[in-house]
Amino acid sequence: MSAAEIRDSPRSSEELTALLLRTRALVNEVVLPMEDAFGGDIEAAGGDQARRSLQAAAREAGVFAPHAPVEFGGLGLDMRSRSKIFQASGYSLFGPLAMNIQAPDEGNVHLLDRLASDAQREQYLAPLASGQVRSSFAMTEPHPGAGADPRALSTRAERVPGGWRINGSKTFITGATGAAFFIIMARTAGAPGDAGGATMFLSPADAVGITVGRHLPTIDNSMLGGHCEVKFENLFIPDEQVLGEVDAGMAGIQVRLGPARVTHAMRWLGAVLRAHDVAVASVAERRLFGQRLGDLGLAQQLIADNELDIAASQGLIEQACQDLDAGLDAGISTASAKVWVSEAVGRIADRAMQLCGGRGMSQDLPLARIWTEVRAFRIYDGPSETHRWSVAKRVLRANLNGSTPSERFLGPAQ
Repeated sequence: MSAAEIRDSPRSSEELTALLLRTRALVNEVVLPMEDAFGGDIEAAGGDQARRSLQAAAREAGVFAPHAPVEFGGLGLDMRSRSKIFQASGYSLFGPLAMNIQAPDEGNVHLLDRLASDAQREQYLAPLASGQVRSSFAMTEPHPGAGADPRALSTRAERVPGGWRINGSKTFITGATGAAFFIIMARTAGAPGDAGGATMFLSPADAVGITVGRHLPTIDNSMLGGHCEVKFENLFIPDEQVLGEVDAGMAGIQVRLGPARVTHAMRWLGAVLRAHDVAVASVAERRLFGQRLGDLGLAQQLIADNELDIAASQGLIEQACQDLDAGLDAGISTASAKVWVSEAVGRIADRAMQLCGGRGMSQDLPLARIWTEVRAFRIYDGPSETHRWSVAKRVLRANLNGSTPSERFLGPAQ
């Protein structure tokens, strides 16, 4: 059986249940205590030293790298099989880091597994999948460069003997500090605003010409390596470090972005499952106005609305995973999952805080930090407005080609 066949082989329900139970035990017994001790701040917890400690525990538990190729020590789960595992890891803000499924590394593993050459797999994918190193993906640029609109890409790669010379500035590059290598998106043809002409390049982080600048002071604290400014000045990239095809970067990046939006949704949904647990436990015990808070109708409405948002989120994640695993055009389902879940997790965390009153605002409970962390998801990996526009554009284009929305949901009419 080939590596790809091993990777995509379905697991039995018994295997997946056992893996889920081991994941939950690891998170509850090892990861949550560290998160709570340091208020969800991974740098305060020890940064890379904390990562290595948590990942050692995940390996011992047999839950490390559930997404990574089997040939590099991962469990090789497809999207549907990994969904609840990722949600269980996200129950702690440090859980994805422990299992080596944190952003941007998880998405980079997926991208390299699909597009990297044999030599690139050994040099970059193998150490990343095994947790020896971290990585970073450099696409977003200062205005007016690439961001929500990747076509605005302005970082330029020029042809030179034996390879390429890259110049440009990036911003909001997650995990840049301490990364062993970068995947760099640069323009090799055309001008900013053109739909094509982008190429992905691989480079060790210590290459001459790469400068990691300041950390942007963001509201979230759980992503190792910060969100950084990065500058490329006459960075030389040999031809063999082109990832995918020259001028085909915009198409190649879709291999990464669709699945990454869905795995983000899995992780953040896991975080608010904890918030919901905390809130329900609180209102089940607290007494107010002569009765349990949980017996009051308004409290019950908040609980019910959380349940509805969680169930709907899981359903949209499931549909997107099904489309991705089947190799279908998952543009609408992944964007829909990203928009809905990114907004639902905010509602869930907010209701949980409301149910817990003053304690919900305090550091006595994890709710305030969960709310702060998940708020960023409405922006990260593309703002909700951009994805709504994408969904509408795809639906209208399909209609012009003779496909109605009802056919997508119900199948073709007889």
